[in-house]
Amino acid sequence: MGESKRRKEELGEKYGNPDPIASWLPFITKQKASQFVQITTTGAWVGIGLMVTYWVTIRFIGPLFGWWEVY
Repeated sequence: MGESKRRKEELGEKYGNPDPIASWLPFITKQKASQFVQITTTGAWVGIGLMVTYWVTIRFIGPLFGWWEVY
């Protein structure tokens, strides 16, 4: 318990606040950076899925239904 009290006294108002990624960029915390990576990764996978769906439609489904010909 002594270590926790010492740390709380040492940090003062900063105690309990998340650490920033860089000292010169204080409003971006490690948690926000992690959320950004998670959102962009999800977005990338959604984009890949849409591209594959588009390709399958153009290459296989369209010609199957006679919408267009693929040479």
